[in-house]
Amino acid sequence: MMETLNTIIDIFSLTLVLIGAVLIFIAGIGLLRMPDLYLRMSAATKAATLGVGLILAGTGLYLGTFVAIGRALLIFLFILATIPISAHLIGRAAYTTGVP
Repeated sequence: MMETLNTIIDIFSLTLVLIGAVLIFIAGIGLLRMPDLYLRMSAATKAATLGVGLILAGTGLYLGTFVAIGRALLIFLFILATIPISAHLIGRAAYTTGVP
């Protein structure tokens, strides 16, 4: 019974990590394929934030301790607070300097 539960948790955490890695890969493609700074910034911030969040969720779930889950949650909250703010500031600086 316990081995089955551990296997299910392992598969679910692996799925979360793989989906997160795919989203980060898509963000990288978005950085290369988008035509201007604002679209690149949007693709990178949205996909990378969700991708890192899913990787952290999968890692916290795989480790399974309250400390690991708490640290993953705190790291995700920090990333959730800093990435959109930094993207906004980069976009604002590009707009004020006249970047097309």
